Amino acid sequence: MPVPLYLLALAVFAMGTSEFMLAGLLPDIAADLGVTAATAGVLTSAFAVGMVVGAPLVAALARRWPSRSTLLCFVLVFSAAHAVGAATSSFPVLCATRVVAALANAGFLAVALRTATTLVPVGRAGRALAVLLSGTTVATIAGVPGGSVLGAVLGWRATFWAVAAICLPAGVGILTGIPAHRGRQSLAGGPPLRAELGQLTGPRLLLAMLLGALVNAATFASFTYLAPVVTGTAGLGELWISVALVLFGAGSFVGVTVAGRLSDRHPGLIVAAGGPLLLVGWPGLAVLADRPVALLTLVFVQGALSFALGSTLITRVLYQAAGAPTMAGSYATAALNVGAAAGPLVAGATFGAAGERGPLWASGLLVAAALLVALPAREVLATDRGSVAPGRGEGR
Repeated sequence: MPVPLYLLALAVFAMGTSEFMLAGLLPDIAADLGVTAATAGVLTSAFAVGMVVGAPLVAALARRWPSRSTLLCFVLVFSAAHAVGAATSSFPVLCATRVVAALANAGFLAVALRTATTLVPVGRAGRALAVLLSGTTVATIAGVPGGSVLGAVLGWRATFWAVAAICLPAGVGILTGIPAHRGRQSLAGGPPLRAELGQLTGPRLLLAMLLGALVNAATFASFTYLAPVVTGTAGLGELWISVALVLFGAGSFVGVTVAGRLSDRHPGLIVAAGGPLLLVGWPGLAVLADRPVALLTLVFVQGALSFALGSTLITRVLYQAAGAPTMAGSYATAALNVGAAAGPLVAGATFGAAGERGPLWASGLLVAAALLVALPAREVLATDRGSVAPGRGEGR
């Protein structure tokens, strides 16, 4: 894989740390700013909503801009938003900074997905996506638990400052590693914006986006509220939150790595095998959440299954949107974050009826919905012949 792809993954690491870190910081943020844990959970949804809105909007505005300068701009805005968030004592202002950071993240990821697929040979989009998403999975292994420990020792604001600082070397890496005219050269003579937006009428693309959103909603429903399960239901100390986050991140790294080697050729196999296991795992985790060993084991397993299935579905989005070379990344980003926005909202609504285990049950229901949608269309997910590498400007 090309070195610039790993530089993009470094920036994704910083952004992934920010996106996931609230799972370990919500109780402290809620206490510091005088809001409930469920209200603090809105910060995750606010970030996801900004990603959903920002992905297609920013991608459309930046579709003809050179990738290097565009990516650098987004990283710097992302860093500045975290600096403001670390300094504020107002919950509404903190929400606003999350939206701004999400817009920058959305634009970055949309352009990065587009750029990544132009850096690799035809037919290796899944591998390129796996490298890019490894930034997120490493964030869940190291960045998020590290942020949780930093927050426990120095307060949640220190974690926000740390994310702002991490963005700076990522920006230097982009400036030195991405070719100056990568985006402009690769997209010259591409289809007009209207034609790219017209790809959204394709049933196969919409199916892949819907399935990706549902699976990611299940992931975020439980991951956002993992801390209360660890300290409340399982009765473990606060430092065990970091252990659980590391295990989830390690599982996600395994899942996305394995899926990256299979998703280009055998997406149907991953969905057929991983979907039912994921469906069984979330209710199993809910039932066994009061047993620490079972809880921690299943957190690892669910992380692996969630990211294997989710990354495969997002690769399908990129393939199905191959006729939209500048917008395909935004469609994938939007699908991921519709789920990330909906999942915590659904999970938060379950607290009153099911308590701390409610989000785990909600995740199971969301995966069940995904499988019900996928079952009658399983031949679409299993079809790979005729696919073209996204970002090459060819249609199906």
